[in-house]
Amino acid sequence: MSNRIDNLLAQWLETKDQLQWVLATIISTEGSSYRKAGAMMMINGAGQYFGLLSGGCLESDIMRQARRCWDDGRNRIIKYDMREEEDLAWQLGIGCGGMVEILLQPVNQANDYLYLEALDQQLKCNRAAGYKQNITQALPANQLITEPSQIRQLTTGKQGEGDSASFYHIIEPAPCIAVFGGGVDARPVVAIAAELGWQVILCDSRMAYAREGYFNGAQSIYRQPFGELSSASWLPTLDAALVLTHNVKLDGEALKLLQYSNVKYVGLLGPLHRTERVMQSADLLAESLNFKLANPVGLRLGGELPESIALSMLAEVHAFLEKTDALSISQVLD
Repeated sequence: MSNRIDNLLAQWLETKDQLQWVLATIISTEGSSYRKAGAMMMINGAGQYFGLLSGGCLESDIMRQARRCWDDGRNRIIKYDMREEEDLAWQLGIGCGGMVEILLQPVNQANDYLYLEALDQQLKCNRAAGYKQNITQALPANQLITEPSQIRQLTTGKQGEGDSASFYHIIEPAPCIAVFGGGVDARPVVAIAAELGWQVILCDSRMAYAREGYFNGAQSIYRQPFGELSSASWLPTLDAALVLTHNVKLDGEALKLLQYSNVKYVGLLGPLHRTERVMQSADLLAESLNFKLANPVGLRLGGELPESIALSMLAEVHAFLEKTDALSISQVLD
């Protein structure tokens, strides 16, 4: 189960009125911490939690503290400081060396469920939302911001003082990735992407490919010729695509289809000389493409197994979407 907020909301919605619930949100950090400001977790009265705010070290105490929210229906702010020997986090032996501040809020009908239902609908429509949480020791008074121009002006973090203090962050829908080609090597691609919480669209018109029982992580499977998908509702929402049909003509048709999308990253399997053949088959020029074409696709992770290749490809997609350089953090590979 992914730790993305849309998956947490799905767990909450099933029993939102049958169980007591608390939303836990990291509102500030200093130094080293497992998750950063904006990370969320859902806690219920059955002793379950969904999502992680630490590496599993603090969750039991966070759940204990969350129960106090049900007594008076008010916000509660807790802080764990791994820098202080007297702090509980130090006593637990976590040793991350940083501080994390967490806002706990009860979720119930009286506070409009913190507008989490509306947030869920916004994400299901593949639209981002701004989320405002009051961070005083008062009754929750959250707000959902859906106007794109207002969302663009937001920055994650605390704003205001005293009774007007709030925490703002932008919540994006899960990335949507299309995988063209439903062969055996696509199975780990779909599985890993689904584990990341991404929306996965699988496309392959060939009868023996893209069989549903082998691709349970795909939200949708399309078996039409690629040329018939130009009006598909998911096409404008694509964040990335991987083209791995192992067929020059089909790869070319996939690239032509993606010209109708808003996708920014497309990975194409195979060496450069094959890419030239694919482009020729589709009567496309590299300079005419509306997206960045990664070919050959993937990072140099090594390994020859399909799982290794899938990890290599998705690692590059992940780095592109997160706008990072994909370099070693420790520089141990230098």
